[in-house]
Amino acid sequence: MSQPLTPESIMTALREVKVPGTRVDVVSINLIGEIVVTGGQVTVTVVRTSEKEETIAQVRQDVLRVVSALPGVQSVEVPVDDRTPPKQAPRGPHGQSPDPFADRAKLPGVGKVIAVASAKGGVGKSSVAVNLALALADAGHRVGLLDADVYGPSVPTMLGIHEQPEVTADRKIFPVMAMGLQVISMGLLLPPDQPVIWRGPLVFSAIKQFLKDVQWKDLDILVVDMPPGTGDAQLTLIQQVPLSGIVMVTTPQEVALADVRRGIRMFRETQVPVLGIVENMSYFICPGCSMKHDIFGTGGGGEVAAQYGLPLLGEIPIDPAIRTGGDAGLPAARVPGSAAQAAFAKLAKTVAELAVDVAG
Repeated sequence: MSQPLTPESIMTALREVKVPGTRVDVVSINLIGEIVVTGGQVTVTVVRTSEKEETIAQVRQDVLRVVSALPGVQSVEVPVDDRTPPKQAPRGPHGQSPDPFADRAKLPGVGKVIAVASAKGGVGKSSVAVNLALALADAGHRVGLLDADVYGPSVPTMLGIHEQPEVTADRKIFPVMAMGLQVISMGLLLPPDQPVIWRGPLVFSAIKQFLKDVQWKDLDILVVDMPPGTGDAQLTLIQQVPLSGIVMVTTPQEVALADVRRGIRMFRETQVPVLGIVENMSYFICPGCSMKHDIFGTGGGGEVAAQYGLPLLGEIPIDPAIRTGGDAGLPAARVPGSAAQAAFAKLAKTVAELAVDVAG
């Protein structure tokens, strides 16, 4: 027996429609407004917020396809609402505004927010985020570090911290101090080895709470270690906080560069400034012969930076200090005289100069 044709059943069916280029459905971020059912005639309003024309056109096409296939539907209209969404439009699963950017505001106690991102896992993004944060602190900035990789939080291990943050009765969270940084991570809130088995809406809630409920104090810069990909976590950050810039991390080989290109396009489509490219695992200096070896190829980071008109922010060498320091809770940025320390100090100076001031 087929399900009755109602606005609710149509809304449920539309959860299979994804925002082009993402894994986020159009219902979750409130691109669907009023739904009217009159017999077999259905009208589904698509709400335009900041999306490009081609994005809205694709969403309309996908909505038309999905709704037309439902039993009992005779005709479908998909108008676009370019104004304030109608009052009867359903709100998101967490009560957010139909405008996905309506809640965006500067974080209290935070100057600039810089996200370290990669569209591919395994390129050393978290190592870059941790060491960049420490190098910024060593340069005299007041720095916080937010581990937004909910599924694979590695920041506590890299910093050697296990202390649980203080959480007040009204759900305010106080970051843990580690090596001069204010730090928050899901890894500090869960028992050791406890997996996070969550769907997208819970990831949205966790990151939103980290952004809105953590009591950051007098930070010049908050560094956000993003999970790999271009999905829920990235969109949540973009929708909640005005970003001063994105640092894209890659390794030299093409398999990583292809994903980085997708990441750059995603951030540009959402009008977030990409500060530039960091090529991690760029080269290796043999300690025995002092010869430079390009283990993963050469020039890839520079090529993709040039392709998108971005600066190559830094080339981080393969340095055993990065691996051993990450495992032992002594990051390479704090290992005096190491090649990695010099590279991260240079990176921190460049990033601090490029990060833009943004309004809430």
